[in-house]
Order: sequence, then C-alpha cells, then structure tokens
Amino acid sequence: MIVTTTDFVPGKEVGEILGIARGSTVRARHVGRDIFAGLKNLVGGEIDEYTKLQAQSREEAMYRLNKDAERLGADAVINLRLTTAMIMQGTAEILAYGTAVKFK
Repeated sequence: MIVTTTDFVPGKEVGEILGIARGSTVRARHVGRDIFAGLKNLVGGEIDEYTKLQAQSREEAMYRLNKDAERLGADAVINLRLTTAMIMQGTAEILAYGTAVKFK
C-alpha cells in the first residue's frame, strides 16, 4: 500500500477516489511512566516514555489506516494527515486519515 502526504504519486494516475481511509487509537498514560516522566521533568530533557507511547500510537493508527484502505480496495492513500486530540485527562487519540484511491 502506497501512503503519501502528497496529493499524487509520481508516475501514477488516479482513476477513482474511494473515500476517506482512517485509523485511530486512544491511549492512556501509565502510572509508572508518569512517575518517571515527573522525575525527568525536574531535570529537563526528552521524556522517552511518552515519546515511545506516541510512536506506538502513531504506528497503530497507521496500521488501522492501511487496513481500512485495503477494505476499500485502494491502491494508495494520498494526502495523509495525522492529528491528535485529548479525550480526557491523561488520554489522547491519534487519528491517521487520507484519501483512498485506485490507479488507472
């Protein structure tokens, strides 16, 4: 599956737009991670525990986007976007979405 942030794929011509493909995940922080993050906040620097959590969340959202695009019969997803939103205190959603297309 080709996934790109551009509105085209070089050398390919879009023949049909199938709709929006999407994938999301909602993740909550973990008490253990919060303790380490709090300590890290005192000395400064990157909070690795949250960086890893965000990376895992993005990968899960992208995986689900790919599955949704496959379900639609897409050859590619163009105009990929990622967004995040806080659902409640300590909980965030990562959403990946784009336009599912078939090539000519």
